[in-house]
Amino acid sequence: MDLGLTGKRALVTGASTGLGFGVAKSLVDEGAKVVIASRSEEKLRRAMAILGPQADFLIADLSDPDNAKDLVEQAAAKLNGLDILICNAGGPRAGGFFDMQIDDYRKSIDTNMLSSIELSMAAVPLMEHSGWGRIIAITSLWVRQPSPNLILSNTARTGLTAFFKTMAAAIASKNITANTIQPGFHQTDRFMELNRENSAAVADHIPARSIGSPEDFGAVVTFLCSEQAKYITGASLQVDGGLFAGLM
Repeated sequence: MDLGLTGKRALVTGASTGLGFGVAKSLVDEGAKVVIASRSEEKLRRAMAILGPQADFLIADLSDPDNAKDLVEQAAAKLNGLDILICNAGGPRAGGFFDMQIDDYRKSIDTNMLSSIELSMAAVPLMEHSGWGRIIAITSLWVRQPSPNLILSNTARTGLTAFFKTMAAAIASKNITANTIQPGFHQTDRFMELNRENSAAVADHIPARSIGSPEDFGAVVTFLCSEQAKYITGASLQVDGGLFAGLM
């Protein structure tokens, strides 16, 4: 199936490793021109060695939302416009209610909510100009089913989900879609950080009996960027091997 992405221009944040890299690789494979961004130049250059000449990179620290608009502008300058924005950021530190202070919430909200909001606000006018756009935020399954040990992620990413749902209705008539993707457990550095001693036990609790791969996750996100997915907007899709048991 031709997804209609050849020549489309994409910015993927948090894309030097993990799920962000999986998305960037899938977009490149479908013919898109991609700018990847993260804080580590070393990791970005390693990623570039795999992605090849259809990709470029920018160093950006999105723990400060004030950097988001500049990043979009720089990416659009490299690409001569912007059609696709993938908002991704590493998860905040683990811990529950009794482990956190108010500054922990501020940092998490800046990184995992406000930066994606700023990215989106900067990207929409560029997409309006070209008459086509896809904006996707990678959030977490725990938006649906809050984890007692990930209270910072639960809080910030739930707020981002509400923003995307509201934004989607506002921009739908402009041929721009906005969706969130809620990953469960995937083979990333973050997963190993939180589950190093019990990864096999985690897999046993997933109906699919396996941990997801960044490559498969990237393919799902890429489909939502496709021409065929133009009627999907305001959705929040879990990609979790059947882990979430609720009806809604």
